[in-house]
Amino acid sequence: MRSRTPFHRRLALFLTPLVAAALLIPFGVSAAAADPVETMSGTGPYDAQYDTSLRLRDHTIYRPSTLPDDEQLPIVAWGNGACLANGTMFEDVLLEFASHGFLVIANGRPNGSGRTDADMLIDAVDWAVAENERAFSKYRGKIDTDNIAVMGQSCGGLETYEVADDPRIDTTVLWNSGLLDPSDTHLVENLHAPVAYFTGGPTDIAHRNALEDWGRLPEELPAFLGALDVGHSGTFGEPNGGEYGRVGTAWLQWHLKDDAEAAREFVGDDCGLCDTDWEVEQQNLD
Repeated sequence: MRSRTPFHRRLALFLTPLVAAALLIPFGVSAAAADPVETMSGTGPYDAQYDTSLRLRDHTIYRPSTLPDDEQLPIVAWGNGACLANGTMFEDVLLEFASHGFLVIANGRPNGSGRTDADMLIDAVDWAVAENERAFSKYRGKIDTDNIAVMGQSCGGLETYEVADDPRIDTTVLWNSGLLDPSDTHLVENLHAPVAYFTGGPTDIAHRNALEDWGRLPEELPAFLGALDVGHSGTFGEPNGGEYGRVGTAWLQWHLKDDAEAAREFVGDDCGLCDTDWEVEQQNLD
C-alpha cells in the first residue's frame, strides 16, 4: 500500500489542539475512552447498531442489527472530523445510514483516542471485501462489494481525498471539508467517481475551500454541492444526524442502490433541495 504520511502531516495546518478540541464540543464527545457498547437508532427499515471486529481492531462498524437476507449491504468508509480515532464521534448519523441498509465503517474504536490516517479508510474497504468471502464470517455473502462510498467530515474529508482515486470507489462525499494546500489540487483533478460536497454555508470554516475545490473539478465529473447555513459542525449532533443524515442517506441510496426517487433530491432545476434553505450547485447530473 502506498504511503500517504507526508500529506497527513500537512493536515496539522488545520488541526491545532484548540481546533481539535472545538470540533469535539458540538458532538458531545468525551476525550476519555470508554468500553464499547451496542446501541440502536435510525429512521430506516432496520434497527441499527455498532460493534467491533478483532480482524479490524481500529474501527467501529455500523450495521443493521439483524443482517438482512433479502439485500446486500453497500460499503461506506468514514473519516472523522479532526482525524480523531473515535469511531463513535458521529454515532447518530452513521447509525442513520446503517438503518437504511448500509455497512458503515468509521475510523477509530468506539470512544477511542489518538489520530487516524487515510490508509484506515482503505483498511475498512479491504476488510469488508474479505469478510464477504471469508468462511464462517457473519457477513459472508451479505456485503455488496460492487458499491462502495468513501466520505468524511472536515479533516476526515481530507483523508477521503487521499483515497478517492481507488478504482473500487463509486462515490466520494466531502462534509464540511476542502483542500488546504494548493499543491494538493491533483487530488481533486484525479477524482473519478461522482462527488458531493456538503458544507455549513459561509460560517463554515471549510466552505470557501469546498467552493475552490468545486472550481477545480474535472469538467466531465458528475458533482453536487449543497450548502446549508449551519456552520462547520453541521447537523451531526441532532437526532439521526438531522438534515445531514437525511440528505446523506439520499445520496447513498442514489449512488449505491440506484434509487431513482432519492436521485430527485439532487437532479434538475426542480430538485428536492432546490428552492429550499440549501444553496445548490450541480454538474453533469442526470
